[in-house]
This record gives sequence, structure tokens and C-alpha cells, in this order.
Amino acid sequence: MNTSDLLTIWHPRMRAVLRIMVGLLFLEHGTQKLLGFPPAPNPGPALLSLLGVQGIIELVGGALLVLGFLTRPVALVLAGDMAVAYWMVHAPRSFFPVLNGGDAAILYCFVFLYLAVAGPGAWSLDTTMRDRGFGRV
Repeated sequence: MNTSDLLTIWHPRMRAVLRIMVGLLFLEHGTQKLLGFPPAPNPGPALLSLLGVQGIIELVGGALLVLGFLTRPVALVLAGDMAVAYWMVHAPRSFFPVLNGGDAAILYCFVFLYLAVAGPGAWSLDTTMRDRGFGRV
């Protein structure tokens, strides 16, 4: 097998691994805010507060990414969500991301932008639906 064949086979698979892992990590932020798991030192926010809505976005968006359902539009929304979170919460604390705690928000933002452009990769509901003739998802 040559290098080109390996890239053809493994590129969509590794994109799926990235999508699934980022989705699980993002989902965990939502479960902590909304379900109290894993336990946090602070109690969960009110559901309709800004942090509560953020928890819903993290929970639902993370789950949709793990499943690979509506990956491109969900990833685009999540990228915007992380950009807003960075500029609203982290940037006012300090110019430097390592000091303001916003490095994860920046990473999430750019990984979500990548997924919005590149798509879900292998092992996704989007790919399964496309292959079964449901059109481009």
C-alpha cells in the first residue's frame, strides 16, 4: 500500500476520531453545568441564565458532534459560540490566553471551524445518510 492509499483511508477516519473526541470533551462541559457530573465546586447555573444556555449548547452540540449529525452547521454554530465565549469571558481578564484561561475556547473554536469546512469524516450519521441517498447533510 502506498502513502496516497494510506491517506485516502486514514484521513476520514482520523477526522472522525478528532470529531468524536472533541464532541465528548465539549459534551462534558455541558453535563457538568446542567447535570452536575462530573461534580463541580460551584452549583449549576439556572437553566435560562447565560451559563445555563451555554450548558445546553455544550450538551446538545457535543452530542450531535459525537454522532456526526448535522456536523457542518453544528460545528459552525459552536465555533461562533466559542469565539463569543472567549471575547466575553476570557479576553477581558488578560490579553494572553494562558493568563485569561481562554486557550481551550480558542482551540475549540478553530477545531470547530475545521470540522465545519472539512465535514464529519468517517463513522458519522451524516455520511451514513448521504450514502443511503438522503442528500448532502
